[in-house]
Amino acid sequence: MAIDSIETSSSPSQSPSYTIGQPRHFYLAVDRPPFKIETLIDLLGVVGRRSGLPMVVCCSSRDELDAVCSTVSSLPYISLSSLYSDLAESDRSQILESFRNAIIKWNHNAAESINGGGNGEEPEEEPKSHMVVVTDACLPIASGESPLPARVLINYELPAKKEIYTRRMAACLASVSSDGIVINMVVGGEVLTLKSIEEGSNLIIAEMPIQVSEIL
Repeated sequence: MAIDSIETSSSPSQSPSYTIGQPRHFYLAVDRPPFKIETLIDLLGVVGRRSGLPMVVCCSSRDELDAVCSTVSSLPYISLSSLYSDLAESDRSQILESFRNAIIKWNHNAAESINGGGNGEEPEEEPKSHMVVVTDACLPIASGESPLPARVLINYELPAKKEIYTRRMAACLASVSSDGIVINMVVGGEVLTLKSIEEGSNLIIAEMPIQVSEIL
């Protein structure tokens, strides 16, 4: 069911245009809430297999964070961390530093690929993609903390207000070039909320393409 939710989504009739230097926004429709976690796992089965990919998954509640982490932890191709309210400050700092190092490495490898650098040899072992799951209350925008310029931001729970949507972007996609991606998981009546965010934030939120790999 979850695989069908991803692969059978039709592409927009007209390809949206994006402003250079701005992330691209997509929505992924989920039939019913029980299929949501399955759909996420299927999505990660494509997106999460990109070697070293830095991703952030945003949840509105601790319960949803725990549910996501419990399921994603079994995926062998993802290195998983989470940020929550009662996490020790030392552990939080270590997670943020590790993720930022992953971002630096991703950007370096991407630049080498564009410039034709490297020795042409494949690494002995492909590094896992890096994922941080976070609640809105624990986004890295506190005093003294730098944002996390991830490559992909997944809104597992769509925020109810555009201000929270913007806050997530500021915390998780700062300084990202035009290849930054936001994927919004939308269930049923949330379509109206998504439309309100799109119009209120002056964004273009397109339907996910038939082949998810096309946006990577």
